[in-house]
Amino acid sequence: MSDELISLLKDCKKIILVHGNADPDALGSAYAIARMLPPADIHAPDGLDRSGRALQKSLNIELVDRFCPEEYELTVIVDTSSMEQLQGVSKIPAGSMIIDHHHPSDRWLGMIYYCDDSKVSCAEIIAEMLDEAGVGTDRESAIALMVGMLTDSGHFQYGNPSLLRRFASLMEEHNISIDEILAITRADTGISERAAVLKGMQRSRFDRVGNFIVATSYGSSYEASISRALLNAGADVAFVGSQREDRFRLSARCTQEMVRRGLHLGSLLDELGGETDSEGGGHGGAAGMTGVGDVEAILHMCMQKTMSFFREIRDSAT
Repeated sequence: MSDELISLLKDCKKIILVHGNADPDALGSAYAIARMLPPADIHAPDGLDRSGRALQKSLNIELVDRFCPEEYELTVIVDTSSMEQLQGVSKIPAGSMIIDHHHPSDRWLGMIYYCDDSKVSCAEIIAEMLDEAGVGTDRESAIALMVGMLTDSGHFQYGNPSLLRRFASLMEEHNISIDEILAITRADTGISERAAVLKGMQRSRFDRVGNFIVATSYGSSYEASISRALLNAGADVAFVGSQREDRFRLSARCTQEMVRRGLHLGSLLDELGGETDSEGGGHGGAAGMTGVGDVEAILHMCMQKTMSFFREIRDSAT
């Protein structure tokens, strides 16, 4: 990371934004910056997901309830690939800083944009940045970053050597056990989430090419949890959407085997977003999309693109 970015973060009062339904990678990244490079406040404009709330409770992370950029010298946005993911924020000041690790985006024109999509988690970027800034981490910020690394790598299913080395380094430096990190992610699943997953399973549809299965479903919430449940039920790729008036939200997941075979869900949803004037992106094995339109039509398009990918695998093997 450039000295200019680090200097900006060091020398000003800032507010840090995280994407809607923020996960531990987003919240942990924001918390580590705020704790190690103060002064800073954190705002989650569309709340936290279950794991994010568990991390907030564990470390007693304070959030401000409104976004007033005029009260700060710099707005920082972490782990967010597009403006569409900041529901409830109408305008981002020009010159704001974006730090991200998803598929590179051209949607942050006029901003200070830093993206390293070789990183599995945004937390790795922040840990590296804090080291380069000469401040490092304390035990609390290290825990926050480690929870982000663990959850964004699917409990290491999508991890790579760089992430594992960074995680182990923080463990050793602060004498943190893996069980301490795992305990934070073991938050009980609430009845509303369990009911949403069961309803999503009831509404699921699937198709196949050979031994490969793609499944879709829809609901009113907990799209990522339903996607994971579809994978656990046997799907290789899953897309789950929700509709709120004229807007939709979609979560996508696939197995590591599909990633190894060349599927990149972030690229697929980015491409589909360009075709439908929506915002899509993410990782190889996990991605999301938001926009205006009919969620069932979007799910159908996702299924067709995935079926084409399955056919390419089948045809290349013959």
